[in-house]
Amino acid sequence: MNNKDVFVHESSYVDEGANVGEGTKIWHFSHILSGAKIGSNCSIGQNVNVGGRAILGNNVRVQNNVSIYDDVVIEDDVFCGPSCVFTNVVNPRAFISRKNEYKVTRVGKGASIGANATIVCGVSLGEYSFIGAGAVVTKDVPSYALMVGTPARRKGWVCKCGIPLRGNELKCGSCGEQYQLKNECLSLIEGETR
Repeated sequence: MNNKDVFVHESSYVDEGANVGEGTKIWHFSHILSGAKIGSNCSIGQNVNVGGRAILGNNVRVQNNVSIYDDVVIEDDVFCGPSCVFTNVVNPRAFISRKNEYKVTRVGKGASIGANATIVCGVSLGEYSFIGAGAVVTKDVPSYALMVGTPARRKGWVCKCGIPLRGNELKCGSCGEQYQLKNECLSLIEGETR
């Protein structure tokens, strides 16, 4: 890592060959492996591990005690809550190497993952989706979906700003953004509101 505009706490390791963008801060006891790609203006909390084939976009916030394994792709503006969990093999065994079976997990732009939530490998979280604390995600999540429980189920929809949309009116009570629902997919109506 050659970028001088990166803060790395003295207790953390950033391996040679890791790519870390300017303005990123890496806090206590974290390890960024060679080959990892981390964008600009990210915050990597305490005791975080980022695998060599993991990719993090810009402005990503990773709270304490998170391991982001190989083949996890996190887009811009994502929030990973404390102790949330990513996996990379569906059927791990200590005595069988399955490194050639890793599955890609994608986290869409602006998504939030609550504390202690588990994201099973091979799923995609849609843009601005919101995964509740402790949820276990086993299937793809649509954009703007509010997911809770074990296994996670859609409880509703959330605005881009993170506020749950109430009832059948798909207009945010906080920022005024307007949405439309079509075929169980929510989308922002551009140019409406505010």
